[in-house]
Amino acid sequence: MKLLSLLLFLTTLAYSQVYYSKVEPYEMRTISSNVSGEVLDIAENMVGKKLTTKIYIKIDDALDKDELKDVNEKITYIKDTIKVNQEILENLNLSLEKKELNYKKVAALKIKSKIEKDNEFYNLVTSRNLALSTKKEINNLNIQLADLKLRKKQLEKTIEDKNLRNKGLILYSIDVKVGQVVSPGMALAKIADTSKGLLSIYVTEDELRSLKEKVVYIDGKKTDYKPTRVLSIADEKNISKYLVQIVINPPKIFSKLVKIELKEK
Repeated sequence: MKLLSLLLFLTTLAYSQVYYSKVEPYEMRTISSNVSGEVLDIAENMVGKKLTTKIYIKIDDALDKDELKDVNEKITYIKDTIKVNQEILENLNLSLEKKELNYKKVAALKIKSKIEKDNEFYNLVTSRNLALSTKKEINNLNIQLADLKLRKKQLEKTIEDKNLRNKGLILYSIDVKVGQVVSPGMALAKIADTSKGLLSIYVTEDELRSLKEKVVYIDGKKTDYKPTRVLSIADEKNISKYLVQIVINPPKIFSKLVKIELKEK
C-alpha cells in the first residue's frame, strides 16, 4: 500500500510542477515630478484608498495660472489684430487692382507727360509695398500666435502636472511633505493598479518549452488562466530560470502567498 502511494506521488510530480507566488498588483508605479515647485497640499487620508478625480498632491501653480491668463488674452488680441489686418489687406488689394489698371491706361496715353506717368508708377509701387508690408505683418502675427499657442499647451500641461490625479488607482504611498520644494525627476508617490492580480514564477528551460501544454491550478483548483508574460531570456538573479507571469482576477487581499501548479492537460 505504501509502495502504491509512493508511486502515485512520484507520478503526480512527473506531470506537474509546484510553485509559490505572492499575488501582486498588476502594476506598481512611481509617480515622479515633471515640474518644479512647492508642495501646497497632500491627501494623506487617501493612502491605501482608490483615487478619484480629486487632487491628492498639489504643487504651487499660481504663477502658471497667471501666465496662462495673460497668454489667453494675448491670443485674443493677436487674433483680432490679424482679422483687422486681413480686412486692410483685402482693401489694399482692391485698391491695387484699380491703380494697376489706371497706370496701364496712363502709360498708354501720349498726351501724358513722363512726370505724370512716373508719379502714377510711384503711386502704384507704394500701394504694392503697403500691401506686402501688411501681408508681412500678418505672417509675423501668425508666428507669434503659433508661439503663444505652444506656450499655452506647455502651461496647461504644467498646471496639470502640478495637480496630481490618478483616478481608479490605489494610492500606495506619498513620498513628499507639505512645504517641500520638488524638482523634475523627484519621486512624489507610489500608486498601484489593482484591477488585476499578477503571479510571478520562475521555470526551467524544459518547463518553459512545455508551457502551452499545461493547465494552471491555483491552491489546488483548476483555472482557465494562461501564462500572460513569458520571458525567453534567463533571469539575472535566478540563473537558468525564466520568468513567467500569470494575470488573474483581483483578489480581495493582495500579497497573499498562493500555490501554483502546472499540470498536464
